[in-house]
Amino acid sequence: MLLHDKIKIYNVVLASRSPRRHTLMRELGIDFEVKINGVEDETYPSNIPISDVPEFLAKKKAIPFINELKTNDILITSDTIVVCCNEVIGKPIDRDNALDILKTLSGKKHTVITGVCFTSKALVHSFSVHTDVYFRNLTYDELNYYVDRFKPFDKAGAYGIQEWIGYVGVERIEGSYFNVMGLPVQRLYVELNNFLDEIKG
Repeated sequence: MLLHDKIKIYNVVLASRSPRRHTLMRELGIDFEVKINGVEDETYPSNIPISDVPEFLAKKKAIPFINELKTNDILITSDTIVVCCNEVIGKPIDRDNALDILKTLSGKKHTVITGVCFTSKALVHSFSVHTDVYFRNLTYDELNYYVDRFKPFDKAGAYGIQEWIGYVGVERIEGSYFNVMGLPVQRLYVELNNFLDEIKG
């Protein structure tokens, strides 16, 4: 049985503001509703491994919704970070910070990690996906053009791979392209399929 048939009896809730995640979920052909929590606490313990941070945050984002879950609800939460030179790079706070972040990524490899958590009344399951992205050396003019035109202030790492900078700056990637956009949809499809089987027992 296809996932699309299995999931018809459930109400899928995507807890994300990201229009890119909304688009990717729609492209999977899964019906869902969006719910947003007013406060998003993205802090995490300093002693956990960097690779565990997105999964930790994805689970944390589910907590405010748990008491509201109905029997047939499946909540999907996620978090994406960029790691370069063993440092977590978040969303830029302003234009100058966006330029500084992109200068750091220019000419280097960085890793995009997305954590995803499924939460139902009966079960919780989480996983994470890693993708390595290689940027060529970008010029001052290119960085300024991108930041001023695309204003990537809502994006971890200060860029969207699906935008102009992805076309001209990314030499290659190793792993899921869609993970870099913010949601590893192939892995999500497989994991969600298995999650539904587990719920049914």
